[in-house]
Amino acid sequence: MIHVLFLPTLASAFAILIASWVERRFSSFSFYSMSVASTVIAWTIIRVNYDIRIILAICLLPIFASVLFFNKKRVWTVCLMQMIGYVIVLCDPAYRLYLSSFDMVSIPAFLIVGTYVAQLIVTSGVEVLDDLQASMLAKQDLIVRNAIMSKQSKTDGLTNLYNQSSFKDYYEKAFEYANNGMSLHLALIDIDNFKSINDTYGHRVGDTILERVSLVIQENITSSDIAARYGGEEFALLMFEQPFEQAYALVEQIRKKIARLVHLELEGQYITVSVGLKSYSAHLSKDKLFEEVDACLYAAKRTGKNKTMTSLDLV
Repeated sequence: MIHVLFLPTLASAFAILIASWVERRFSSFSFYSMSVASTVIAWTIIRVNYDIRIILAICLLPIFASVLFFNKKRVWTVCLMQMIGYVIVLCDPAYRLYLSSFDMVSIPAFLIVGTYVAQLIVTSGVEVLDDLQASMLAKQDLIVRNAIMSKQSKTDGLTNLYNQSSFKDYYEKAFEYANNGMSLHLALIDIDNFKSINDTYGHRVGDTILERVSLVIQENITSSDIAARYGGEEFALLMFEQPFEQAYALVEQIRKKIARLVHLELEGQYITVSVGLKSYSAHLSKDKLFEEVDACLYAAKRTGKNKTMTSLDLV
């Protein structure tokens, strides 16, 4: 009972406790502590049951367990531990007498062959992991490229605002929400005398002006608002979930900030914008709402520019 049950169980339990302690205190050495513990357990079982020939296969378990780390050096390290365990057990005269000359040679050969097979598994596993990693990287790259292409297809390359096509999609969806009770305000913003800027200073300066105006719009709208370059020097703005007075104050803030910008490219001249603004109402279709906002913008242009006109001003 002592030599067959108690002492082997005590040795195995002690090895497990030591391995657990090392794993908690020195996690970087956990592989080695677990490998030593598994070696102690394997050869303790073999020593107790050496009369069972097949029991030697247990010493392969630590070797094949090391395959999970996908590291060839670790596989051979565990193999070396099994060899040391074999030599230690071989010091027992009773066990040594039980073995034939062929057994003494075949056991190390058995360990080496098993380790070689484990190494082949590691090699194949590493190749599979490399292929999976390459596939994942390719997939991630494709996702990023698709995201970039999707964004490029929706935004204006110069101003980074939504383009006209995207705005129409958002406008149609916003109108559906408005029909279900959500507040919606539409504003059209147009740069005054922009053609003369292009004719006098060139299109490169005109592009710079467009970028600055779009930046002011982006800096002043809320995260729920949608701004787009509708075409040329005209911008469209959708505003949600706010009263008309707040929407009016927002576009007026944008207009005034643009009017205060200094443009060295224009030799110190200022630029202004005109704005048309109208809120959604149940009797209007989306096309009619857009036409009425456009009419407000035209009225602002016709009556002096650099102002915000609403449907209330047209009455």
